[in-house]
Amino acid sequence: MSQTPAPRPSPDPDRETDLLVQDPNLPPVALDPAVAEAEERKWTPTKIAIWIGVALLGGVSWSIIAFVRGETINAIWFVFAAVCTYFIAYRFYSKYIENKLTRPNDLRATPAEYKADGKDYVATDRRVLYGHHFAAIAGAGPLVGPVLAAQMGFLPGTLWIIFGVVLAGAVQDYLVLFFSMRRGGRSLGQMAREELGVVGGTAALIATLTIMIIIVAILALVVVNALGESPWGVFSVAMTIPIALFMGVYLRFLRPGKVSEVSIIGFVLLMAAIVAGGWIAETDWGVAIFTLERTTIAWGIIVYGFIAAVLPVWLLLAPRDYLSTFMKIGTIVMLAVAIVLVRPEINVPAFSEFAGRVDGPVVPGSLWPFLFVTIACGALSGFHALISSGTTPKMVQKERQTRFIGYGGMLMESFVAIMALVAAISIDRGIYFAMNSSAAVTGGTVEGAVAFVNSLGLAGVNLTPDMLTQLAQNVGEESVVSRTGGAPTLAVGLAQIMQGLIGGLSMMGFWYHFAIMFEALFILTAVDAGTRVARFMLQDTIGNFVPKFKDVSWRPGVWISTAIMVAGWGYILILGVTDPLGGINTFFPLFGIANQLLAAIALAVCLAIAAKRGAFKYLWIVAVPLAFAAVITIWASILKIFSPDVRVGYWANNAAYRDALAAGETSFGNATSVAEMEAVVRNTTVQGTLSIVFVVLTIIVIATSIMATIKAWQRGGGASHEEPATVSATYAPAGLIATPAERELEKQWNALPDELRLERAHHHHGRRP
Repeated sequence: MSQTPAPRPSPDPDRETDLLVQDPNLPPVALDPAVAEAEERKWTPTKIAIWIGVALLGGVSWSIIAFVRGETINAIWFVFAAVCTYFIAYRFYSKYIENKLTRPNDLRATPAEYKADGKDYVATDRRVLYGHHFAAIAGAGPLVGPVLAAQMGFLPGTLWIIFGVVLAGAVQDYLVLFFSMRRGGRSLGQMAREELGVVGGTAALIATLTIMIIIVAILALVVVNALGESPWGVFSVAMTIPIALFMGVYLRFLRPGKVSEVSIIGFVLLMAAIVAGGWIAETDWGVAIFTLERTTIAWGIIVYGFIAAVLPVWLLLAPRDYLSTFMKIGTIVMLAVAIVLVRPEINVPAFSEFAGRVDGPVVPGSLWPFLFVTIACGALSGFHALISSGTTPKMVQKERQTRFIGYGGMLMESFVAIMALVAAISIDRGIYFAMNSSAAVTGGTVEGAVAFVNSLGLAGVNLTPDMLTQLAQNVGEESVVSRTGGAPTLAVGLAQIMQGLIGGLSMMGFWYHFAIMFEALFILTAVDAGTRVARFMLQDTIGNFVPKFKDVSWRPGVWISTAIMVAGWGYILILGVTDPLGGINTFFPLFGIANQLLAAIALAVCLAIAAKRGAFKYLWIVAVPLAFAAVITIWASILKIFSPDVRVGYWANNAAYRDALAAGETSFGNATSVAEMEAVVRNTTVQGTLSIVFVVLTIIVIATSIMATIKAWQRGGGASHEEPATVSATYAPAGLIATPAERELEKQWNALPDELRLERAHHHHGRRP
């Protein structure tokens, strides 16, 4: 079994500061709390004016979005409402959580300092780590969920993405990161085992592993749908792999440490891959080679997923991270600037016809509770808890940086979701529904799509065949009908906004494939990271029975664990690709539910830890998002399991198709053959069974967490599983930009003589004083 340190009484931060005595030969390793507080409380007239300006701009933007009901609304207000809310939440609410709940202490060394090994535990500059962390958490969720949820109108999605992240998503990411760092970088599963006991811990571990399989499978399904029958897309995305490998070799052997140099080369090569893809897609041989069936692409991603997860990190994962971080943050900022300059008008209603109905063609189910599980990652994501308790806590330099990386990183992800929503609602509503309705209802043809969309009876929608063929021609694709999964819709939205700024219609094909490449990079990074994290978790679990598996350098253990995880998500991926009901349309709700249940599990673990720390007055910070996530997601799960409506309930759908097969029918609903009917029965069985397993495990975890919280409340606190405090021998500022007092302290550290600095670099290397 893994060695768990014996629990100790909960630490008192003030007493700890008295006990930790730093090396007198070094400048201070932490900012004096009195100085930090004085700096924070100093409100100059300029500072007051700036914050009043931010609050006013935010207030005006929100009132226009929420209350003004004209013919159209300008997209610029979404950008302003989001950015102003994020600034206020980060400055005030996250600071409140830091002061009252986490109470970081920079006198303490982080695991990156006292366990430094040059491999997993590496103290990393906060700005670089922010990029790493953001690249790892930002998968397809913030891009896809908001696009699918746009069928319900713009207001519900906007409200949940922005307020959900402030009160739930960023809180979870920050707390999990902080608590894991205090425990030497332990995983969510290990923390659950320590805090919730055997039953809760085991349930959390099984849930985490199975949910990971679903999450990675659906992420991969989005890539498959974006690249299916798209030679331009397939070529450009395939080229990112040799480009990343070249960057890895370049950084490792040719020019070690030249990160900015290799990033510029990588970016130029990426742009070249997009342009070359356009030329190749116009040649006969290019079309013949790169037009691939979706099943072929799925098998390609499965093979890629296995290889990427067993290769050394420096060869593919790290250079791919640099590439995708630049692309991600760069593209989102570029899109935000373009929206402010182009100011697209939006004619989608605040609440659409489908907000109160269950028969939405994009994702079935009514606004309550399905909006929340559809948007998923942009507001609250359980997947992030695995990253926040995986690689990131092992790389944090100083405790106070966790707020910037955890809370701040999630705000950036929410901004991605808002940009995705704006891109989706800025395109014509008729085109939106033609692109996102499954081929089962549109027949995959322009005529079928036009007939289906116009039959929906949507206000102000009059789709013509010309609109769809012209759009396909503009973006350089054969067809845009039934390109489900959200990624192509986002690409069309981005291309329309960007061509208004740069290049006009002739550049639309470039911008469309630029967006597809941007999304595929996002997603493949998450597939890599997800498979790797899942492999570590599986090795840790098997290691409880076969200790050899715990050794992460033992190659057979690595290969076997990776193969098991890849087989798991690969099976679900193939089911999704061959699903007659449209794959993403039926599997995405399961992805959303699984992801939100994992978030509930993470928040439940945080609740128990906060209670054991004796922070009862501030438990509401965790309890409110936990209660909301648990109620909404368990409600959605129950509807998916028990609803008699075949459009919503997995088992109702399963029974309808089984009965049709038993009656000897050869086609039923959207299935046109017996094989397709059997596929629906098989898929709904998998979906229904997983829904039951996930919700039962989550309820067990939440119940054990509440019991642990009550027990801690009765005792006035509980045993702590934090690692013993070690005094730090290094210093770094806490946020993106150093404050004047932090800069002053940095000067003292930079003025250290070389021999002392060398000594400091080797200080505590992997040992405790």
